[in-house]
Amino acid sequence: MHTCLINPVKKKGDPELAPVGILALNPSDSSSFAKLAGLYSLRRHALFHAELYCSSAFFLAGPVVGAPMAALTLEKLIVLGARKIVVYGWCGSLHPSLQVGALFSPTGAGVSEEGTSAHYPLDKPYHDDVWQSLLVGALSKAGHQVHQGLMWTTDALYRETREKVERYSTQGVLAVDMEYTALRTVAAYRQVSLAAVMMVSDELFRQEWAPRFQFKRFRAESQRLLDQLCTFFQEGEVA
Repeated sequence: MHTCLINPVKKKGDPELAPVGILALNPSDSSSFAKLAGLYSLRRHALFHAELYCSSAFFLAGPVVGAPMAALTLEKLIVLGARKIVVYGWCGSLHPSLQVGALFSPTGAGVSEEGTSAHYPLDKPYHDDVWQSLLVGALSKAGHQVHQGLMWTTDALYRETREKVERYSTQGVLAVDMEYTALRTVAAYRQVSLAAVMMVSDELFRQEWAPRFQFKRFRAESQRLLDQLCTFFQEGEVA
């Protein structure tokens, strides 16, 4: 095994995190971080180009866009004490069973087209069924229907082709994002638990791309779900 030149470290002044928390990926959701910090008594810290809020109960971190920055941020959270992470973000749907606003929890990495995962060699595939079951169970108990299936992660948002959408969909891949497979791989490499829930923001299976993430109603609903995830941790429903 080769020795890495740079390793994640906890520096002077860095907080000690609770073992559980949320990595919220989307920049638009970060506009609600300050409000959530007030509601849940979270203290603010710097975290690269993102923000980190934490209490003795849980942490809230983000935003991060793309696999490299997501992996870098997760590495830092782990070295600060994170052991059970819920990733919250948005995804595009490849199949009519997933409509805009639906919740999707990936059960595996169906297709990785990002360049980060290859730097974290694994001996075997990773999936934390227990941690994901706790997350899906809490969401279901709160009245949400959660779809599950495989995820496609890509670095190239503007290179998502009709051919790929149709081919991956026939292989059982239901959604696409830009971070999940990298985060999943880093979590496996560092031996921590990671589960994800995504809100469907656009539909790629239609003849014309149908984005909804720019709508105020969609963004408000996304922030409400992030608030609910914070409540889960605050009340110990996911731990």
